[in-house]
Amino acid sequence: MTMSKQAEIVLAEPRGFCAGVDRAIEIVERALAKYGRPIYVRHEIVHNTYVVNDLKAKGAIFIEELSDVPPGATLVFSAHGVSKAVQQEAERRGFQIFDATCPLVTKVHVEVAKLHKEGYEFIMIGHKGHPEVEGTMGQLDSGIHLVEDEDDVLRVQPAQTSKLAVVTQTTLSVDDAASIMAAVKAKFPQVREPKQQDICYATQNRQDAVKILSPQVDVVIVVGSPTSSNSNRLREVAKKLGTDAYMVDSADELQPEWFEGKTRVGLTAGASAPEILVQQVIERIRALGAVAVRKMDGIEETIKFPLPKGLKLDA
Repeated sequence: MTMSKQAEIVLAEPRGFCAGVDRAIEIVERALAKYGRPIYVRHEIVHNTYVVNDLKAKGAIFIEELSDVPPGATLVFSAHGVSKAVQQEAERRGFQIFDATCPLVTKVHVEVAKLHKEGYEFIMIGHKGHPEVEGTMGQLDSGIHLVEDEDDVLRVQPAQTSKLAVVTQTTLSVDDAASIMAAVKAKFPQVREPKQQDICYATQNRQDAVKILSPQVDVVIVVGSPTSSNSNRLREVAKKLGTDAYMVDSADELQPEWFEGKTRVGLTAGASAPEILVQQVIERIRALGAVAVRKMDGIEETIKFPLPKGLKLDA
């Protein structure tokens, strides 16, 4: 069971943490530093096992139901965002709240609120049950119709079509979303699209990098957790291009047979996967016989999002 003699690892650029994930993790860490443990977090702060376990060890407690949070506690909303009902219940229960919702998800929420006031109904492209979708759909009591694929588009029945807008989950496959969007436009020609697409810069950049990487390698490894939408999409993008692709939560999940006879291994990481995991995966693949690591050229991301008031360390 060996890799070819000159086997190398090719690292996708960009990969790993995005600005929204960086900010969300920092919000929990700063809340812990400022208020002490425990800090309660509604839902996994980001969809990564390592990050969640690391924050648990530092004193974060992850819950789904607000009834599990004691009165007067400090509560953080996850990066995926929450519905109006959750927000109102948290306020009613009197928690001190820090909102770690990614600003690019908040942008979608703001758009929904604004167009709803103007009398719009919505079609949302996204994955049923994903917390981001539940948060966005929960901005309104009704009038948002979820579609997961082109068949759903054929079935969807808004109450009226003169004022119809489309929004999407921020972590979808760019290509899949485009084909579903085309189906929406074919059925509802006057539908209003977002001025700037809702799929975020980080999702787009990581998928673009995998499209460049995949044809150059024999196998693609994506570091990411099973619950991570954007990580799953990276694996799908590579597979669609005909390259063997596997997703691992950690280096322990790598299987030696994936690398047998392979000369080039492509490696990327979802937006919620920390670089330490990538480095551990590199070490493991080196142990299996890779002799070199090189970085692809790619976009350098410089976006940073500000922290909420009250968590600046000097405050």
